[in-house]
Amino acid sequence: MCFSATASFTAGVGLLLVGAVTARRARSRAELPFAVIPLLFGLQQLIEGTIWLTLPDKAPGLNAMLTFVYSLFSHVLWPIYVPIAILLLEPIVWRRRILVAIAVAGGAVGVYLLYFLVRLPIVSQAEGRHIAYLSPHFYLTAVMVLYVLGTCVSMLFSSHGRVRLFGLAAFIAYVVTYVFYTNWVISVWCFFAAVLSVIVLLYFRQQPASQSQVPQPG
Repeated sequence: MCFSATASFTAGVGLLLVGAVTARRARSRAELPFAVIPLLFGLQQLIEGTIWLTLPDKAPGLNAMLTFVYSLFSHVLWPIYVPIAILLLEPIVWRRRILVAIAVAGGAVGVYLLYFLVRLPIVSQAEGRHIAYLSPHFYLTAVMVLYVLGTCVSMLFSSHGRVRLFGLAAFIAYVVTYVFYTNWVISVWCFFAAVLSVIVLLYFRQQPASQSQVPQPG
């Protein structure tokens, strides 16, 4: 598979369009965080597309800034954001309790990675058809387990079938990426997860607003 600026920009624009549709279909404030996941992935892919244009050494200052912003998405946002978004959708008490625990774990790993992101900024570099993000703390076993718990496994505890489908697809994509693209897992998995986020649209097509079981906030 060829990863490039073109691939990232194409995915980014497509996901912005999907995200606009899903955001409009959100039936409550509780559904909105889940609805905008494709839109957020779209922004992340547009950022990576621009990072491609700064490599190798074409705009070092811009590259450093964009790599930092991209890493805020990949390292910090997703393990914190995803379990909270799934929790807001969940009406079943026992599932909510598990998701709260996962949200705490995801928050912990997100804050941990943010600390090292600020202290030791991540460097991006082109390696053939991939971008490598040099982030040694991300590859610690405990960190990766908690990261996958927040970004993928949290969705498997949802009572909504389409949400579980997204979580399963994202988890499989992560495993495949780690096996075949180990040195570029951050970039490649985020690309796959971004493309898979179109599954969010299926969630908003599965039932009319009158049948929604999403708990209302407050």
